[in-house]
Amino acid sequence: MSEIFNKIAMYWEHDFVKYAIIVGLLIALCSSLLGVTLVLKRFSYIGDGLSHAAFGAMAVAGVMGFTNDMLFVLPATILCAVLILCGGKRVKIKGDAAIAMISVGSLALGYLILNIFTASSNSNLSGDVCSTLFGSTSILTLTSSELWVTVILSASVIILFTLLYNKIFAVTFDENFARATGMKASVYNLIIAVIIAVIIVLAMNLVGSLLISALVIFPALSAMRVFKSFLSVTVCSTVFSVVCAGLGLLISILYGTPVGSTIVGIDIAGFIIFFAAGKIRGGTAK
Repeated sequence: MSEIFNKIAMYWEHDFVKYAIIVGLLIALCSSLLGVTLVLKRFSYIGDGLSHAAFGAMAVAGVMGFTNDMLFVLPATILCAVLILCGGKRVKIKGDAAIAMISVGSLALGYLILNIFTASSNSNLSGDVCSTLFGSTSILTLTSSELWVTVILSASVIILFTLLYNKIFAVTFDENFARATGMKASVYNLIIAVIIAVIIVLAMNLVGSLLISALVIFPALSAMRVFKSFLSVTVCSTVFSVVCAGLGLLISILYGTPVGSTIVGIDIAGFIIFFAAGKIRGGTAK
């Protein structure tokens, strides 16, 4: 045990480890905030859909030679989030079908674009795609500027969620009643869509586009096994997410395991524990 603590202390002296842990914990915190809302609104799969849309946008940005692909990826992902969450009542393609179309279409087109435009180059296409889909060591090579971008965006997400908590609560549980009371539900759905898109783009470097839904869904589902009220589930979800992400990052740094897969593995173990705890307490929360 002392050897592990000594190893942690040794790694902690390096700035890249501090950056990785700070960014990882912030992303985990932000991802869990809206997880409860997405589960209750039956949009659990939106993380996959938007992450695949971000993958497609990232492929286009790479082919076009953008030095900072976030300037292209973030607006594209926000647009897809708005179309899914805010356009569902005005078009014939409803939420789940829209998510499936955007998810599969963006993933396929992104990979096709990368394949076509890098076929004649010496780039490692399979390595690039694998790291983008499943996460990579890029979380361990963050610069101070990338750290501050994440801090600013994460702080914006947390502040927005805190200020609009009551509105998000109302829109989550009964959107029609919220509209009847005069609330501009479409505006708050738009804000939720923007927040989700920001979270997805931030999380791609941490766990990859195929594993992002785990950061959004597992904490919420785990908390629902034990708690019942919206506030207690949200608080428990954030604590669960931060603890699992912290453990996953430490294990990844100490033993060289893939960052994204390790965090998701910890999430699964945590869900099993909470599921058992819910059974012991006499049933799960609805």
